[in-house]
Amino acid sequence: MTAATDPFSASIIPFEVPEQMRAFAEKGVSQARESYAKFKDAAESHNGTVEAVFTSANKGASEYTAKLVEFMKANSSAHLDFAQELFGVKSPSEAFSLWSNHSRKQIETFQSQARELFEIGQRVAAETAEPIKASASKLYPPAA
Repeated sequence: MTAATDPFSASIIPFEVPEQMRAFAEKGVSQARESYAKFKDAAESHNGTVEAVFTSANKGASEYTAKLVEFMKANSSAHLDFAQELFGVKSPSEAFSLWSNHSRKQIETFQSQARELFEIGQRVAAETAEPIKASASKLYPPAA
């Protein structure tokens, strides 16, 4: 096909983009690139935050579970020791005294264990929330 019969030839269809349209299009592309870069940075930052939250929560859950298992072993051992002592009693008054002492000790132990678990839970919650707070403070500065 020759240039004279080619419908898309510049000699047949003389078309030129006006300078204002070109500038407008270039500005739009530039703004789109900037917006994409900001979005990408925010997404990467949020991904890092989410990873930090899950890492902290996982670590805290493991610590909490380990403490529960430790308490379960200690409580089971205390109950087995109590049962063994109970089999060796010679009188009902001795059994009642043993039972009373064991109950008092177990209540104290349970209170102590509950306090320790509560403290672990509070610490884990604070550590897990820290990456979220840090990320939010970057995105939303405090109001004056």
